[in-house]
Amino acid sequence: MESALEEIEFLALSPNRVEVLTLLAEEPRTRRELAELTDASQPTLGRILGDFTERTWVVREGSDYVATATGQLVAAGFEDLLDVLDTEATLRGVVRWLPTEALDFDLRRLSSATVTTPSQVRPNAPVKRALDLLGEAEDVHIFSYAFNEQSLDVIHDRTAEGAQTFRGVFAASAIDALADDSQLRARLLELLETETVEIRITDEAVPLAATVADDTVHLFLRDDNGLLQASLDVTDEAVHGWATERFERYWDDATPLDPDDL
Repeated sequence: MESALEEIEFLALSPNRVEVLTLLAEEPRTRRELAELTDASQPTLGRILGDFTERTWVVREGSDYVATATGQLVAAGFEDLLDVLDTEATLRGVVRWLPTEALDFDLRRLSSATVTTPSQVRPNAPVKRALDLLGEAEDVHIFSYAFNEQSLDVIHDRTAEGAQTFRGVFAASAIDALADDSQLRARLLELLETETVEIRITDEAVPLAATVADDTVHLFLRDDNGLLQASLDVTDEAVHGWATERFERYWDDATPLDPDDL
């Protein structure tokens, strides 16, 4: 373990070492090519290549430096470690609210996520982020335990304009909450009359409020008391595939919302 940590430290203390090893793991390169692709000076490159050769991470073949099998292994492993740490940095402030039991994909897929949290000047920032995505998307799928007034308004207006198709699966309690308000019930009935809109309800527990807006997946993050604490959105293909599959599963098991039931 100690020697492994020493090798990690050896790489981590020099961004140039990481960059050179990564470049050589991609393909053989000459010393001149490495100099052109990095900010390393010739003396620095000489030391790095010497250290890598000593560790048998690279060998020289003519004018090229080539990563060995173990050099490629180290490069891949260090890249994985960087991905993990990038993801941790992204999620550090919101991990306590992340519904990890429902997110059955590699969390490293969230390393590029946009995290939105409330602030004193923007207390509604997570909801505003969701509304912005809804206001731009042409195709929207939602599965959620809630359906708020602002989202209903944006979806109503976008679909009425013919600018959006919408399918939603909501917990029965979410629709009941809208139906209890006469104005929102009327708005929902208008929405159901739109040709590009389909809504279904489910009695199954829906642990997430997830929106698939074109290529973007958006999640609301709430605490144990149901209070909205943050949101995150990501365009990763694997996350999009997960959200689409989860939506279709809820959709297949749900019941079409009948206007007469409102």
